[in-house]
Amino acid sequence: MPKLDITSYSFSIGSEKRFLAAVMSDVHGEEYGYILDEVSKRSPDLIFIPGDIIGGHAETAGNGGKFLFDCQSIAPSYMSLGNHERMGAGDVADICRRSGVVLLDNSYSVVYGVAVGGLTSGYVRQTGRINQGHFKKTPPPDLGWLRSFAGLSIPKILLCHHPEYYPRYIKQLNIDLCLSGHAHGGQWRFFGIPVFAPDQTFFPKYAQGVHDGRLVVSRGLANNAPVPRIGNPRELVFIEINP
Repeated sequence: MPKLDITSYSFSIGSEKRFLAAVMSDVHGEEYGYILDEVSKRSPDLIFIPGDIIGGHAETAGNGGKFLFDCQSIAPSYMSLGNHERMGAGDVADICRRSGVVLLDNSYSVVYGVAVGGLTSGYVRQTGRINQGHFKKTPPPDLGWLRSFAGLSIPKILLCHHPEYYPRYIKQLNIDLCLSGHAHGGQWRFFGIPVFAPDQTFFPKYAQGVHDGRLVVSRGLANNAPVPRIGNPRELVFIEINP
């Protein structure tokens, strides 16, 4: 069984009640049974999926689609769209409808008095290759929707696959908590220091952990990149939200 780090954080953002949520990013179509076993043990109230359930650039969600059904069987689940969903599978929305997973495609839902929103990746579908700016700067997301979401008068949690969006677009806005992935923990970590992340290049700042007390970056749950992880186990994150 692959090594899995389990990390827990606690935040007070003014929710109506305390709740526990599992944050499951970057499954990328890999085997996930042992991960859901750990989730089930902790009986979360919600599951947040900030993108990239798809492996590679497949045309269909494949194993990632089954993952959504299995998450929903544990707890009400909410998903935003990452770059792999944008560059590939056209069936994710249909799978969300059939499974009961709430798809947050530049939209939000209110649960426990908190607006849970999903900022969709700015990527567009490409044929046969990743767009040229992949390792330089991700395209901007829907900033109009983002500003509208930030203007809501209730506590806000944003699922945003790209952590590099945070300093550019989110940091200055009134959003209580942002949950991200994408950086895969820097892929290699030496003495705890991330080495490289897509769209942040070398020694990325936003590859893991909590930043500014409100950006949570998961190291992700897959290891199927061309360059395997070194010193960087998969990470399952739990967040406790308090009134």
